[in-house]
Amino acid sequence: MSALTHAAEDYLRLRRSLGHELAEHHRLLPRFVAYLEAIGTETVTIDAALAWAQQPDADPANSVWPRRMTIARGFARHMASIDPATEIPPLGLIPSRQRWRLPYIYTSADIEALMAAARAIRRRLPAATHETLVGLLAATGMRVGEAIRLDRADIDLAGAVLTIRESKFGKSRYVPISPSTVEALDRYTHERDRICLNPATMSFLVGIRGNRVIYPVVQQVFRRLCEAAGIGADASTRPRIHGLRHTFAVRTLQGWYQAGLDVEAQLPMLSTYLGHRDPRSTYWYLSAAPELLALAAGRLELSRGVIAR
Repeated sequence: MSALTHAAEDYLRLRRSLGHELAEHHRLLPRFVAYLEAIGTETVTIDAALAWAQQPDADPANSVWPRRMTIARGFARHMASIDPATEIPPLGLIPSRQRWRLPYIYTSADIEALMAAARAIRRRLPAATHETLVGLLAATGMRVGEAIRLDRADIDLAGAVLTIRESKFGKSRYVPISPSTVEALDRYTHERDRICLNPATMSFLVGIRGNRVIYPVVQQVFRRLCEAAGIGADASTRPRIHGLRHTFAVRTLQGWYQAGLDVEAQLPMLSTYLGHRDPRSTYWYLSAAPELLALAAGRLELSRGVIAR
């Protein structure tokens, strides 16, 4: 077995451990490795990846060329940690139809800064509402729409659980919350009821007139909070409010890896908590975090060392 073939198998094993759907990788990556070996290249180069992806056996008008390049680029990232001579093909060499954007992953300091910026909003009720919304999204990984659709009856502070009704895919679920989140929601409840004596809705989170907050306003305010707090000013990825959900999922996985837990066994619980249809959706959703790949790779190396002994 050649070094490239061995590296490709390690790469596929690593991706499988994160739950990726790899049918196309299993079909195309061995062909890419065979191409590299046939031209006498010992690692991935930009020219080799481009030549392989653009082989004339596929119509350039369809998505085959960009899909090949995506697979070559992913393998190159893996190889770069093994062989410094590896060249990672930059994005844009072959136009892709992929429109999914990498999420901005928030630090704890980012979230604290966003909540502080919300507290600085001049009117007390919007300040309390948007601070609570940011904290709730960060603490639970809920979808924004789920949070703003919460009614008062959906908040069980005594039982420390939220009820999400008829969310995406028509699914309802219970979301357990931590004691600190219970305390924060309880503070908001008292502040909201003290300021808003005659609410226009039974919504848990309300706007200045006692009405349910709406998504366009939440997005607009969140952008202003990011600007006020200086969040993502120098980042290549624009911070978006949905990134709080992605951050929750990534940090949860990181904690499991660092605690030495069986992540694959735990994933169905996270999938249920987030309201995904099945764990495959959760795996895809978490696939863009390099720090998770590093932790998974470390776990793989450890397991290989144990087997070798």
